[in-house]
Amino acid sequence: MAGSAYQAVETEEEKPPSSGSSQESSLPARFTPEGDSEDDGDDLEDLEAEEGYELRELGESTRSQQRPNGTKEDEAHEDEEDEALNGHKRRRRVSVQSFELYTPTEERRVRRKLDTHLVLFVALLYLLSFLDRSNVGNAKLAGLADDLKLSDDQYEWLLTAFYISYILFEWMTVCYQLFPPHIYISCCVFAWGVLASLQAVMTSFTGLLVLRALLGIGEAAFVGIPFYLSFFFRQDELAFRIGLFISAAPLATSFASSLAWVIVSFGSHTGIASWRLLFLIEGFPACLVAVWAWWWMPDSPQTARWLSTRERKVATLRMRREGEGDNRGMSEKVGSQPSNTPRHKRKFQWKEVLRTLTDKKAYLTAAIFFCCNVAFSSMPVFLPTIVQSMGFSSLSSQGLSAPPFLLSFVVVMVTTLLSDRFKSRSVPMMLHAALAMSGYIFLAIAGSLHFGHTLRYLAVFPICAGFFSLVAIVITWTVNNQPSDEGKGTGMAMLNIIGQMGPLLGTRLYPDADGPYYVKGMSVCAVAMALAGILAFTLRLVLKAENARQRRAWEEAEEEGEALVGSRSQSEPFMYLL
Repeated sequence: MAGSAYQAVETEEEKPPSSGSSQESSLPARFTPEGDSEDDGDDLEDLEAEEGYELRELGESTRSQQRPNGTKEDEAHEDEEDEALNGHKRRRRVSVQSFELYTPTEERRVRRKLDTHLVLFVALLYLLSFLDRSNVGNAKLAGLADDLKLSDDQYEWLLTAFYISYILFEWMTVCYQLFPPHIYISCCVFAWGVLASLQAVMTSFTGLLVLRALLGIGEAAFVGIPFYLSFFFRQDELAFRIGLFISAAPLATSFASSLAWVIVSFGSHTGIASWRLLFLIEGFPACLVAVWAWWWMPDSPQTARWLSTRERKVATLRMRREGEGDNRGMSEKVGSQPSNTPRHKRKFQWKEVLRTLTDKKAYLTAAIFFCCNVAFSSMPVFLPTIVQSMGFSSLSSQGLSAPPFLLSFVVVMVTTLLSDRFKSRSVPMMLHAALAMSGYIFLAIAGSLHFGHTLRYLAVFPICAGFFSLVAIVITWTVNNQPSDEGKGTGMAMLNIIGQMGPLLGTRLYPDADGPYYVKGMSVCAVAMALAGILAFTLRLVLKAENARQRRAWEEAEEEGEALVGSRSQSEPFMYLL
């Protein structure tokens, strides 16, 4: 190792409490890079390829190598040492089990680049997606219904047609593993950009209905982005990144309301109907961004053009532990192809698809998502109409629809950050379900108690903050609950196929005939939020029992001196986040 760019470092946290020389000599060395040059990355690759180096647990391989002819007394003495060190075992395992050859500073730098270059970019794509999906509500107030002479039923069918095709094509989530993501994503973005823009030239209900259905197909193909992000981020890092992605939805809704206010204010001076101008201005930018996506988005950490050679190696190594850790505690190892093989070139594990289809955890998260989508699909579309029914003008309603969604953006960020930090999914979900339910109950009884318009408007804020946060967490939880790429893709498809049936109900909850209080719609959404909280608690109990089972199996195997699923060391079992 004299010519290597890596030096051995012994850290205090890895030393056992006893200071015996025999124990000190048994400690394996940790290797960290001396510099950040790209040559270090080449040394790292050579080190792994030629010497097969990988950090192992303390007190495992090195001791066995040092006592090939050890006596029974030596073994008994070492067993006593193992018992004395038992209290420190888990802490040491955590510190040495991460066998990446890079420094914490390097990892932070890579993670920051992934956040700024990848997560924010897919959030931009989702902002455009949600903008094109939900702007039909603003278009209605801008004159769409009057110009095309749409009835309430026809308007509801415009919303429903989108979600029918959206549901039928949710299976396309697995395509992220079958095709290069940068090609697949950019084609999806270009498709929905063209379709959203063409809505501006429609002159009949039938033509607009067909375009809305096709738009649903284009956006359904894009919905697997949380699965795509799992290629780059670990299990306990995902919630905040998916939160950044999902928070683009309230940001898009608030932006759409503000943009609609501007378009309606000045549309009369352009000679083009305001709703046509709205569809065109909000739809066409996606076509331009699609070209950027083709060039910008990587298929994997190894192909990110905005990372240096060294950073690409660090980004790949930090996910290697995640890939192997995903298989801990499973009955057999899945997804065992080399980690440097692109996902779309690996053999597809159909048995993992079948396993996920029979997994009760996947159905519980899908049921939670169904309840969330009853509100998620209705409030962003109908809020301008609801606000107008409170006594505000059409123009003011467009502007007042933005603040609740801006607050939701901030709340989603804080919620997902805390969810990752405390490694908890169920607790924030139950709290936000209760928050949203309270707001809906308040609005449902507003008519009989004669609440003023201001109080009713303020009740919208906790509702929006609640269900947007629920959506961000339940999507993350779905990815966390599956150990393989095939399972994650299938779980996301199940989540959306079942969960996106919620909009079939949600888009029909606020007909004009129920105004101005919309008691039926508010009551149904209150029940949906209550069910989401109950199901989150149920899933917590299921995962807690599953973790206990995994822990018992691991402890039994450890006592017998056997490694689970043939791994090279007795690593911690795969544990679900509660």
